[in-house]
Amino acid sequence: SSHFGFVKTQRESPDLETMAPPSSATAYTGKEFKDLPSSGPSAIAKLGLFTFFVCTRAMHPTIIDASKSVDPETGKKYFAYGQMTVVIGETVVTLILAQLICLASGGMNEWRKIWSPAPMKVFSMIGFVYALGDYLEMASMGSLGGAAYQILLQSKLVITALMMWAIKGSKQTALQWNILILVMLSMCVYMIGGSSDSGDGAIPIMGVINVLLKVTVSCFCAVLSDKYMKDFKSTPVYMQLVQFKCAWFATILAISFTDGVTWQNGFFNGWNGVTAGVLASFTVKGWSTMYILALLDSVLKNIGEACAVLVIYIAQVALPMFEDQFEVPTFLSVMVVILSVTAYVGAKGVVEKAEKYDKEIANKR
Repeated sequence: SSHFGFVKTQRESPDLETMAPPSSATAYTGKEFKDLPSSGPSAIAKLGLFTFFVCTRAMHPTIIDASKSVDPETGKKYFAYGQMTVVIGETVVTLILAQLICLASGGMNEWRKIWSPAPMKVFSMIGFVYALGDYLEMASMGSLGGAAYQILLQSKLVITALMMWAIKGSKQTALQWNILILVMLSMCVYMIGGSSDSGDGAIPIMGVINVLLKVTVSCFCAVLSDKYMKDFKSTPVYMQLVQFKCAWFATILAISFTDGVTWQNGFFNGWNGVTAGVLASFTVKGWSTMYILALLDSVLKNIGEACAVLVIYIAQVALPMFEDQFEVPTFLSVMVVILSVTAYVGAKGVVEKAEKYDKEIANKR
């Protein structure tokens, strides 16, 4: 296995007199290392990663939306292919690619480490939950447009806040709750005023419910990952993906036998070039999520997902495969969602500084 290491240079051991600080040494202030370069990615690298993150988050629901067919009688959009076929295809592609990378990197010795019982048990549990998220994503996208889906994903801020309150006792301030309510209301305004794929102009209730369940599952996965994956941080990402995807594949395969479409009509029935793009999008999203999110902090991640809403809306207005037209009220409701999300994300730092200041004042009394 190829590993990165540091070459140790031998130096003469300094004597104790050399190591002893001078009597006139100034006190340590904590500012001595302020000018040292950061060990993280540079500003340009972060900008590039952020742009790529926004594009992948915007591309994914846009391609799924573009892969739908239109019923000539009702005008409603639907998936002509089995919804689970692209997810099954992605898990197979990832399992093959990740194992090939593992074999190329460390040979059979590293490949055997994939099947270690301890990490396999943890990653299989999380992979099972992620598989449910993929199922809910495709089920919700069946009745929602890409922009509506991405906007409803922002409800994760509210669900995460409630989960953190219930599990860790982390409370939100009145300012944060006000902004969260603003996020929810702005989403409602978009869903009521924006266009949908339901055909009759009504809000697709099951689509909304599936998105909220998908968000809940994703937040639960984040909690599980934070709790159980700390002991396996040294495991390479490609090995983690194999451990994830084994249970992921088994779960999606089991679901596919119950939908009445995947195997009954033929696995590749209804596939075309755009469907292959959906498979590629699932693959890119899965790999980039594992790598990029390790480099971007949570603030940039949340802002990026909010910005993806605007990119999706612009794509749906500009691309010929969509019938959406630019409407000022819809555009303004999209902007309200984005700005309210960024306001909530930015409020976290302000609240933390205020709490620190209050503690310092209290300690001085």
